[in-house]
Amino acid sequence: MYAFVGVKKEGINVCEKNETTYVKTLGVIVNPVAGMGGAVGLKGTDGKEILKQALSLGAKPTAPMRAISFLSELTALKDKLHLFVGAGTMGEEEALRCGFSCTVFGEKKPETTSDDTMEIARRIVEAKADLLVFCGGDGTARDILDAVGFRVPVLGVPTGVKMHSSVFAVDPKAAAKIVVGFLWGGLLLREAEVMDIDENAFRAGRVSANLYGYLLTPYEPYLIQSSKMESPITESELRNQAAIALHVIEHMKPGVIYILGPGTTTRAIAALLDVEKTLLGVDLFLDKKLIARDVSEQQILDTIRGRSTQIIVTPIGGQGFIFGRGNQQISPRVIRSVGLDNIVVVATQSKLRSLKALRVDTGDEVLDAALRKRKIKVIADYKREHEMLVD
Repeated sequence: MYAFVGVKKEGINVCEKNETTYVKTLGVIVNPVAGMGGAVGLKGTDGKEILKQALSLGAKPTAPMRAISFLSELTALKDKLHLFVGAGTMGEEEALRCGFSCTVFGEKKPETTSDDTMEIARRIVEAKADLLVFCGGDGTARDILDAVGFRVPVLGVPTGVKMHSSVFAVDPKAAAKIVVGFLWGGLLLREAEVMDIDENAFRAGRVSANLYGYLLTPYEPYLIQSSKMESPITESELRNQAAIALHVIEHMKPGVIYILGPGTTTRAIAALLDVEKTLLGVDLFLDKKLIARDVSEQQILDTIRGRSTQIIVTPIGGQGFIFGRGNQQISPRVIRSVGLDNIVVVATQSKLRSLKALRVDTGDEVLDAALRKRKIKVIADYKREHEMLVD
């Protein structure tokens, strides 16, 4: 049980000026630049120069709205929950917009850094929060780990470009359910993997992922994403990818633009067309020829305007996401422009066996709900198609 009094304390700004007793305390840290590189094709925003590049390309913040989506699900518990938040866009603004009482750590800054994230996280631990929730990607998860270790349970709201770690809920609404389940429902904790992704290698088309450490995370298997599983490089897997690619190519129609998302299975399609596809980018094909490589959301929209188009994506191994993880260039605007009937999923049989369901987390709740009501065509081998529900 914690009590917070409406007086000015050294280094702390108390938002609510009425003396109140709260049942539970929740730390919330928002990385305001997380995810900004996705739609513009930069595959991350770690580092000042990359952030400047993202802004110059027209990138818009996505993390604040994802944080608000998360907090909005908890507003019915405002009388039972007090928030510890970072100043300004690092949690304060989002909490106040949702009507929460909060204690603010740090100072408002026009630009925030990983040092700010770590300092706020340490202050939240010292304030004895019951749970710390951060809104960011793998880079933010590493900062949180460095700051708090095992001293407080941690949960991630996915707002970044790269989310290979298993500390994240599948989406903001799921994160809110986990918070309630842990604080009031007795969810158990587990040690969840935090992955270290080399962002420079990632932009160059190479996945360099290593285990960075572990965080204590509330565990609800349906609502927490698994760590990303790399596709096995076996002879049978390569044959399966080639068979899928041959099937796709045989069914490509003249005059139709094909948006190929990231992944080894989509890369196999380009390889059979004698084209070197970007492994981690989005490429455009027309009449079986590459017309644009490693495109941004805006480049896609400009190219497909008024044209018949299909989207071909492969789910992330172990997670099942077809949209919202590493392919944010294929944005809600792109998906709506193409049409829900023109989405094709390609996945090897070994990948499908590792998945419980296909998932989406585009950041557009209306679109996600529409996709979850549909069956998506999945190509799993040559002349082998079936339909899967998005869960």
